[in-house]
Formats: sequence, C-alpha cells, structure tokens
Amino acid sequence: MIALLQRVTSAAVSVDGERVAEIAHGLLVLIGVEKQDNAAKAARMVERILGYRIFADAEGKMNLNVCDVDGGVLLVPQFTLVADTGKGMRPSFSRAADTETGRAMFDTVVDIMQRNTGRVQQGRFGADMSVQLVNDGPVTFWLQS
Repeated sequence: MIALLQRVTSAAVSVDGERVAEIAHGLLVLIGVEKQDNAAKAARMVERILGYRIFADAEGKMNLNVCDVDGGVLLVPQFTLVADTGKGMRPSFSRAADTETGRAMFDTVVDIMQRNTGRVQQGRFGADMSVQLVNDGPVTFWLQS
C-alpha cells in the first residue's frame, strides 16, 4: 500500500461537479493499493498516517501529527500511485490490486481511520474525481507499507 501525504490548508473532491468531500487544514492522502495488500497493512498505514509528524510545533519544527493539530484527513483512492514507470513511455499497472481488492482495501483504510479520528472525508472509489488542494509548505511525503 502506498500513501502520498500532502499537508494542506484546504482540500476538496468533486464528482460530476458535485462536491463530495472537503476539509480545512490537515492531510490530503492519496491511497494506492497493491496486489499483496491486506487488512494488517491497511492498519499499519493508518497508524503511520495519523502518527506522522509533519506539522510545526511552537518552535517551527515538524513535531506534531494531524491529530495534535486537530486537522482533517481527506482520503482519495488513486491506483496510479502503484504504477511501474521504470521502462518505456507507458506506465504498467501490474502491481496494482484488482478493482474488487482495491475497493475493499480502500474501504478498510477509511473504516480504520474513522475509528481513530472523527475528522475523515473520502473521495469516491472508481469515480473520475476533481481534487482541489492548497498544499501547505509545500509538504509532501510518500509512505509505503
């Protein structure tokens, strides 16, 4: 499982012109699911996302996590994160989970995240989404479990 964390001052997802999710300050997290992912990897990823210290403390150091700053989390499924771009001019998605597994693992991440923080929004799996964000910093980290 891959997560691309972006510290944001705001983020939103729209589908067919309708806003389906939005947060103020917090994390926009793009989630890519690989074939071998399971519930244990999903739980570990949520633990890492919520615990990752990328917000500034009173001294300006990245010592606080999203919960410490009462931030929101916007989870967006994005299978292209698992693309193999090592050869040629077209990405390969051979590492990506099939649609059913990808949906199940994304839903698992959302469920675990909701049990750990009430400030969770989500994009729509399989939808053509428009994602808007104001990246704070910019601060972006790539995590893999």
